[in-house]
Amino acid sequence: MKIAVAGIGVAGAYLMNQLSAMRDVQVTGFERMPEEQHDAVCAWATCENVMTSLAKNCGLNFEDYILHDGRHMRVDLGKECVDLKLKGMVSYDKLRLIQDMIRGTDIKFGRAPRKDELEPDFDLIIDATGFHRNYLPRLQNEMWIPCVQYKVRYEQGKEPFDDFYLKAFPAMTGYFWYFPLDNGYAHVGAGDFAKGHNQFVDDFLRKHDCEVLKKVGRPVRLSPPARCEPFTDGRKCVGVGESIGTVFALLGEGIIPATWCADLFVKNMHDLQAYRDAVLEKFKVYSLVFKFVQLKIQGKFSMLRHAADMIRIYNHMKGEEERFGMGVRMADMLKVSKI
Repeated sequence: MKIAVAGIGVAGAYLMNQLSAMRDVQVTGFERMPEEQHDAVCAWATCENVMTSLAKNCGLNFEDYILHDGRHMRVDLGKECVDLKLKGMVSYDKLRLIQDMIRGTDIKFGRAPRKDELEPDFDLIIDATGFHRNYLPRLQNEMWIPCVQYKVRYEQGKEPFDDFYLKAFPAMTGYFWYFPLDNGYAHVGAGDFAKGHNQFVDDFLRKHDCEVLKKVGRPVRLSPPARCEPFTDGRKCVGVGESIGTVFALLGEGIIPATWCADLFVKNMHDLQAYRDAVLEKFKVYSLVFKFVQLKIQGKFSMLRHAADMIRIYNHMKGEEERFGMGVRMADMLKVSKI
């Protein structure tokens, strides 16, 4: 089987690694950025507890990539703060992990071929292009959030925070993040449905003197998989990762979900209906989380009417503390729901 993987981010890199190891598969990757400009756009925070086994699937030791091991995350809600005890949340060298995942695989950098160019030569085309979803039908009425992020360096001892920090925007339209890396480096960024994020980040950078090393911007899809169908174009193309909505909307987190989705594809690649069913089942709760975020942004959330949904989200996150890498308390969920 000849497979093309378009987009070498988290999902694409995992797919390249896993598919290249199969004797009956010939896989070629395509990445629109030149190799020297290839980057991993996002805040680089994830959960060591989950990523350890996913990296092990690729023959890698996740501990080798950890930059900062979190202890607490301060969540600023405006009038009050929540202090989350962390249980495995880390920042890691995402780009180096991707580079090691794809080492020795066949990737054409600086190329984003059209679908009609790929179809004659490949049996399957994997759309791992993230938000852009370049090879799949356009979505209608989807929800996304614009984001900006800076990689910065502070003078040793003058970092504004020594651990993870979030500042939630009113009505949960988004949040600002400060994620420490190592040796004074950090990722500083924000996403805001109301589009006030650029000004907030600019003000923060002026307030806390630092050297700006890089700026990136991209939207993040919030619509869950159930709202991102079709997953295929009905011919040779199939989506994996954020291209089909694998982002946990409450946190804007997509590293682990995208890798899980890639793993589901590898296990079901010869039965795309089974793949679709597995994705919808795995990410079923994401629809509920999306509904909560959407209601908050629209100003339609009611603690009375939507209490059952809140409890279901809490029970999911509480039962998956090891997966999220943080302690989950109902009192904190209630505070978040009131902003």
